[in-house]
Amino acid sequence: MKKREFLTTPMFEDSLKVLILGGGELGKEVAIEAQRLGVEVVVVDRYDWAPAMHVAHRRYVIDLTNPNALKAVIRREKPYAVIPEIEAVAVEALEELEGEGYFIVPNAKAVKIAMNRVTLRKYAAEALGLPTTKHAFAENVDEAVDACEKVGYPCLIKPEMSSSGHGHVKVLNPSTDAVKAAYEYAVSHARGRSRKVIVEEYVPLETEFTVLTYRYVDDGHVNTEACDVVEHWRYGKYHYIESWQPSLRPKDVIDKAREIGLAVANGLGGLGIFGVEVFLTKDGRVLFSEVAPRPHDTGMVTMVTQELSEFAIHVRSVLGLPVPKPKVISPGASLAIYTDKDGLWSPKLYGVYETLKTPGVDLRVFGKPYTYRDRRMAVLLARGSSVEEALNKVREASKHLFIG
Repeated sequence: MKKREFLTTPMFEDSLKVLILGGGELGKEVAIEAQRLGVEVVVVDRYDWAPAMHVAHRRYVIDLTNPNALKAVIRREKPYAVIPEIEAVAVEALEELEGEGYFIVPNAKAVKIAMNRVTLRKYAAEALGLPTTKHAFAENVDEAVDACEKVGYPCLIKPEMSSSGHGHVKVLNPSTDAVKAAYEYAVSHARGRSRKVIVEEYVPLETEFTVLTYRYVDDGHVNTEACDVVEHWRYGKYHYIESWQPSLRPKDVIDKAREIGLAVANGLGGLGIFGVEVFLTKDGRVLFSEVAPRPHDTGMVTMVTQELSEFAIHVRSVLGLPVPKPKVISPGASLAIYTDKDGLWSPKLYGVYETLKTPGVDLRVFGKPYTYRDRRMAVLLARGSSVEEALNKVREASKHLFIG
């Protein structure tokens, strides 16, 4: 891996260019960080005017699961790096392009493993030997019933390909009808057409962590480092609601979580940041959950807590620039703002004046052009003298906000 000695001017023949697959709020922050370094930014998504497209030099609207469409755009643009921001992409196209010499971030293998829960769980448990929840796999209703019996009740059924909690179902009691309904719900909410699911032991959680682990070029060699652990909570939902940094848990627990994060990043390889999710159970176990080979939604809190946000780390790592471990400069918290409205175009966020009156509170509005139920539309951020103070700030500020 070569270290980068110079940066370029965008929109010229020899400009340094990145192409982001998926234009959501995470991709938007990656695009902003790339723009700050004079990098030309191209964003590709399945719908027009996705958030990252607002800050890109060019945009394309295609079916990201169509390998021919994906290859056509990437070959046309010839970027320095292809940066997936979502799971629902034609990974076979990325593998082919990587074989042609394109730099896929972190690499095509990592994207393929991380996007598939079945493959990921086998890789983590068998190849890396990481502690995980008890689990089984199924491809039809009968296998799902057997898998639930094997794992035990209550259990969770999750689609093979999904993110942010889509298609996750908790099955409480041994009932064929309940398992069938849960299985059909899971596969109907999967990314893609797969009918495979993973059935997991339901574990009472004490809390959850995100270990933001990154690999970067260090004097011609690749080094792996981890940020201070982010803690987060879902309040009974399958998508994150709050996150905060630093974590307040005991050092031995944090060290175990960090070890898991480093093992996953080193196992998958490449360059860039990995959002490694880790459980702390009520009975004290520290277990690997999943990984995103990109910035993580819970890591948005680093925009107010760290010297370098997770997005700045990702861009620097991808470009071959140094990434000294960023210090936590202030305790902070984030709180995601979701909507329960379906099909609202040009939505408005009300209550911002009262929200921003509180010192230390900030707001990121993603600019998504329309709503659907449980879609994340914005995030509140706050600094405080302590994590508790920062959490109280975002919780109080959120009471003023509503989408209409």
